[in-house]
Amino acid sequence: MAQRRARLAAAIAATALLLAACGSDGDSASTDEQTGGSTDDGAAPESGDTGATLTMWARSVTAPQTEALVEAYNATHENQIELTVVPFDSYLQKVTAAAGGGELPDLLAANVVEAPNYAQLGLWQDIGDRIDSLDYADALAPSHIDAGTVDDQRYAVPHVVDTSALYVNTKILEAAGVDPADPAPTLQALADNIATIQAANPDVQGLYVAGNCGGCLVFTIWPSIWASGAEVLSEDGTESLLDQPEALEVFEAYNQMVADGAIPEAARNEAGPTQNEPFATGQAAFSLLGSKALATIPESDALSIGVVPIPGVDGGRSSFVGGDVLGISSSSEQADAAWDFVQWTLSEEAQLEVMAKGKNLTVRTDLASNQYSEQDPRLVLLNELVGEGRTPYAVNFFQTFNDPNGPGLPLIRAGLFGDDPGSEVPELNGAVNDSLQRN
Repeated sequence: MAQRRARLAAAIAATALLLAACGSDGDSASTDEQTGGSTDDGAAPESGDTGATLTMWARSVTAPQTEALVEAYNATHENQIELTVVPFDSYLQKVTAAAGGGELPDLLAANVVEAPNYAQLGLWQDIGDRIDSLDYADALAPSHIDAGTVDDQRYAVPHVVDTSALYVNTKILEAAGVDPADPAPTLQALADNIATIQAANPDVQGLYVAGNCGGCLVFTIWPSIWASGAEVLSEDGTESLLDQPEALEVFEAYNQMVADGAIPEAARNEAGPTQNEPFATGQAAFSLLGSKALATIPESDALSIGVVPIPGVDGGRSSFVGGDVLGISSSSEQADAAWDFVQWTLSEEAQLEVMAKGKNLTVRTDLASNQYSEQDPRLVLLNELVGEGRTPYAVNFFQTFNDPNGPGLPLIRAGLFGDDPGSEVPELNGAVNDSLQRN
C-alpha cells in the first residue's frame, strides 16, 4: 500500500509541475468500495444516504454550480457534503499533495480535459457498474464520459457542462444600428460590425478576449478553426495542426482585429481572472465566454445579453465543450454514500430545478430541452452547441496549452498579436508537437 502511494505521488507530482496552470485505496476500504461499490451481481447499491459526512473538492471556476448542487443536496438528504472550493490555478497542487498520502476527498471534481490524466493516475475509483445502473446512462454528456474512460473503465461522470460562445451587448449594437440577432455570421462580418460600432462610439471596446490565458484561448479561439472546417489536433492528440492553412487564416483574421483596434490592447495581458469585467460593465460590445457567464453576469442599464455562435472565416459555427467531471476518489472509504450524491446531481430533480432553473446547461441530453431552457432562446442555442461542439483530446493537453510556461500559449499569442502569424505560428508549432508527444 505504501509503495502504491509512493508511485502515485511520484507520477502525479511529475505531471503536476506541468499541469498546474490553468491516491491510494484506504486500508479499511471494502472490495466493493475500491471497485466502485458494485454488488456481486453487478447492480449498484440501492441507497447510500445513511447520514455520512463526505468531503468534496471543486475548482473555483465551477464553484457557483457546485455550490448550488451541494446546498440543495444537503437540504434534502441525511448525508452532508463538506465542500472545499479551490482556486483553479492551485487545484492540481492541492490534489498532488493529498494523493500521495491517500488523503483525497471523497468526491473529486476535475476539468474535463484533465480527466484522462486523473483516471490514468488512479485518482478515482471505477464507477462503470454504477453508471450502467442509471436508466439515463446513455444520455450523459458523451464528451465528458469519454474523457473519464480509460481502458474501457469509467471513472467519472459529467458535473458541469460549459460551452463557448460569442456574447453580445445588444444595447451597444442597437445604439449603433447593428442587428444583434446575427452580428457575426463570419469573422469578417464581426470585424465590420465592430468598426461600425466604434465609428458610432469610439469609447466602446469591440471584442474582448483573455489574450494571456492558454486555457481561455483554446476554449474561445479554437471553435473558429473547427467552424472553418479544420482540426486543431490529430485524432490521437499527439500532433498540432495549428500550422495548417485553415488555422492560419483564423489567426490572421483575429490578428487583423487586433491591428484595427477591434480587440482592445488591454486584452493582450488579460490572464483570465477579470475577463468578464469589460463585458459585464457594459464597456465591450462582444466577448468570447463560456455558457456559465449567462448565469453569473447580471444584466443592467448598460448591458443586455445576447448569445450567438462563434463563427469561422467564411461562416459555419462551433464551440469548445468544456466544464468539469466528478468522480469518487481512490482515497474514499464511503463510496456508496459518495455515489448517492453523484447520482443525485445527475437526476432530473437536480438537473432541472437546480441547474436549468439557474440558467445552466444540463449534463443530460434527454433534459436539454426543458421548461426553463425553452423560455430562453439563449439557452436553447447553448444546448444546441453542446451537441455541435468539440472536446479535444490529448494526454499532454494541460501542460501543452494551459500551463502559462507551456508552448501552446506563445503559439496562440503569436497568432493573435504577432507581427506575422503566417510565419511565427509554424515556427512555434514544433515545440507544441514536442510537448504533445513527450512521455
